[in-house]
Amino acid sequence: MGIAKFPATVTMPKTQLPYPTILDFLETRFPRIDRETWLSRIQDGKVLDNRREPISLDFPYAPLGKLFYFREVEEEISIPFKESILYQDANFIVADKPHFLPTTQGGRFVEESLLHRLRERTGNDAIAPIHRIDRETAGLVMFSLNPEKRADYQLLFEKRLVTKVYHAISGNVAEGAISEWNVENRLERGDPPFRIQSAPGDVNARSRIEIVDTREGRSYFHLHPLTGKKHQLRHHMASIGFPIENDKYYPNLQDESPDNYEKPLQLLAKELRFDDPVTGEPRHFVSRRTLIW
Repeated sequence: MGIAKFPATVTMPKTQLPYPTILDFLETRFPRIDRETWLSRIQDGKVLDNRREPISLDFPYAPLGKLFYFREVEEEISIPFKESILYQDANFIVADKPHFLPTTQGGRFVEESLLHRLRERTGNDAIAPIHRIDRETAGLVMFSLNPEKRADYQLLFEKRLVTKVYHAISGNVAEGAISEWNVENRLERGDPPFRIQSAPGDVNARSRIEIVDTREGRSYFHLHPLTGKKHQLRHHMASIGFPIENDKYYPNLQDESPDNYEKPLQLLAKELRFDDPVTGEPRHFVSRRTLIW
């Protein structure tokens, strides 16, 4: 069994009708984990309160309170691709992630995550992601190394002061002269909840998309996300008629199947550019990875 060395965090929602017990909350919040498993974890002292003390079964539900737990998986799949480190200083690290490797622990992955690998590789347990990309996406991810400066770098992304460029390939070719799109809409959690969907209301997702090459019925794109919603680029590409090659979620959800390492999602987080909030130095990082073109 794979057991995480570092705890994950879950925040109890602010609700007018609290769950009867903490066990009810955990069972509802994590439907893929059965009640008996949570019961056993609590009894074994594997669920902690905000003081990092083990909770009991009569621990009260507290809206907006935090719980800590250690992810467990029976049999963890080994991801046969390696990350590389492009840059490292005292404050942050830039890693070049392969396809199929999750940024952080989640679902059926504990040790097979970029975060865990970097902690093992550097010996720094304080590493934390500054931003994230999908497991299916390859490319650049930044991590904080210094907790005292972490907020400075997180604010760069929150204030949209980081220029991000992605590359993508679609199996469709544009008809007519259109080669650039500005996509703006509202994206919300869909059904099932791991997919997102467009919804009425104020715009919260913006992307600029441009074709840079066409070859043998396929098109190569540069994508410029102006916001950072989950699956934003994948959804926006599908919405303009250019779903990204090998995307199992958009435009249509495909049946669950094992990863096909011969057909990675053709999406790459290629560039990050920003002014370092600590040193003032201009930073520009470019992934060494490429798509299948």
